[in-house]
Amino acid sequence: MKDPDRIKGSLVGGAVGDALGYAVEFMNEYGIFSRYGKTGITRYADGFGRISDDTQMTLFTAAGLTKGTDSIRQIARAYLDWYGTQTEPYPLADPYTETASNPALFSCRAPGNTCLSALEHYKLLESYGSRERPLNDSKGCGGVMRVAPVGLYFAGSGIPIEESDRLGADAASITHGHEMGYQPAMMLCHMVRRLAEDGNMTAREAAEEALVYRLDLFGNTRASMQFTFLMAKALELAEKPKISDLDAIHKLGEGWTGDEALAIAVFCAARHSDDFEAAVVAAVNHGGDSDSTGAICGNILGAKLGYDAIPDYFKGENLELHDVITDMAEKLYAAG
Repeated sequence: MKDPDRIKGSLVGGAVGDALGYAVEFMNEYGIFSRYGKTGITRYADGFGRISDDTQMTLFTAAGLTKGTDSIRQIARAYLDWYGTQTEPYPLADPYTETASNPALFSCRAPGNTCLSALEHYKLLESYGSRERPLNDSKGCGGVMRVAPVGLYFAGSGIPIEESDRLGADAASITHGHEMGYQPAMMLCHMVRRLAEDGNMTAREAAEEALVYRLDLFGNTRASMQFTFLMAKALELAEKPKISDLDAIHKLGEGWTGDEALAIAVFCAARHSDDFEAAVVAAVNHGGDSDSTGAICGNILGAKLGYDAIPDYFKGENLELHDVITDMAEKLYAAG
């Protein structure tokens, strides 16, 4: 059974991790800890959480899903609306989604070049990327950081989870053609769906189950075997209390690629499984892609713990577009 509080928790949780990490995304660790102290950034810079392209694109993923039944085409078309918010003045001449009518989204928040170039190709040639016909060989984390709504949309639907897993991978492959661009997206969708459906499942259990389904769906290649080892390392490190969060993250990478971003997020969610704040703080305080690792971690633990587990100082009027995000969560719940 799906839980509206968990769906809202996952969407808002992702935005919280994104906003906390966005302030330090392009800072090295010396800069982060020099500015914010030995614990790093633990509250929004200037008291207000500004979202990045991660949350923008997540909203457009959700907007595409709520448009109807041909999900992958509608997600792709919704991404064209996001592309318009980054490249054209407000308002768009003929927006496909209601989301694109919000002037607050017409703001460039470090949009990924891979996403922009792939969607420019789609706009000009009316052909978007797929796993069978990739536009590039990118394994950047821009595929995984935006797809949590796919799992949330199908939560409690009774539709086989393999179908939502496949759609999560397909949504990422619109812009990211490498298997490490779309396989982590499949795993995130699997995890948030299962956590939104089953209040007794842990983040660790969801990750372990997602690994099994990933193997069934994609089989083994050299890259996917390395991904499996990386995820196993993340779960192993989560059980070692003597290693610090940061030292463990250093063993997993920087998060600029999809596999590393998911591994870091899963490590933080599994280690701090009952503490949303501790998890996202750990997920953003490193010298890599802090907003994406924070967003993915927030999606996972938000789905596990629900909206009420997110501290008040991270949400409400303190978070940019909070009401837009919660409204989208309600639409996902109703549409799914």
